[in-house]
Amino acid sequence: MAQNPQTPPILFDRALLHARQRRARAQGEVAFLLDRVNEDMTDRLAAVMRDFHAAADLWTPGEGLSALRARLPSVQRVELDATGDEKLPFASESLDLIASALALQFVNDLPGVLAQIRRALRPDGLLLAAMIGGDSLTELRQAFAAAEAECEGGVSPRVAPFADLRDIGALLQRAGFALPVTDVDRVVVRYASAFALMQDLRSMGAANVLVERRRMPTRRRTLLRMAEIYAERFADPDGRIRTTFDIVWLSGWAPHASQQQPLKPGSAKASLAEAVKKAGKS
Repeated sequence: MAQNPQTPPILFDRALLHARQRRARAQGEVAFLLDRVNEDMTDRLAAVMRDFHAAADLWTPGEGLSALRARLPSVQRVELDATGDEKLPFASESLDLIASALALQFVNDLPGVLAQIRRALRPDGLLLAAMIGGDSLTELRQAFAAAEAECEGGVSPRVAPFADLRDIGALLQRAGFALPVTDVDRVVVRYASAFALMQDLRSMGAANVLVERRRMPTRRRTLLRMAEIYAERFADPDGRIRTTFDIVWLSGWAPHASQQQPLKPGSAKASLAEAVKKAGKS
């Protein structure tokens, strides 16, 4: 049976993601990216001059958003469940703030989840989230692709596809958010080797969860060649390799009459052409 064109493709095995995140949490996961986001979240929330009475922390891994709990101890925490369900447990217009860290990059139906968030926010409610996107792990992606092409004659899905800034901004508008804003915090981390990087990804619970991932163990020859290519292309003079993580921040407000509104077409008092002419004469 042909797939319904309105049904989003299932890219991620979210049940497997849940299991790996639970294992990482039990073993004391590596949390330097989440620590960075927590610190930045504190600053961003401090810059918002308003009170939030009802808030939720959506799918943040590990111990969740400590920055949000410090400001709102009664915050509702929604953890990823064992089924990986993407249906949100929020009533319509029940929340002033929904925050999320390092979780939305593993959502199969991001437009649908953003629409659910928009419905759950009260008028003038805020979505503030950080997700992995952009060129994250581009070095690992390139090294694996080159090694598999050379050693096995083909390439298998290894690194998840990440949304870029323009895509996310468009999705916020499509979901009905007002005043959408996106920006990127690029973090470059250095490792002793590609294997040290892969160990960190496993410790974060962020190893490959693509539905189309290769199910057989990777050949030792391919792994060794991948590490060689990585070092050849992306190592610093001291031999340590570089790894890119792009943390994409997104925010948007549920529409409210008090918000700044764009001018209606044709309502401007002066035309751009006249402004250009005046600038040329000055």
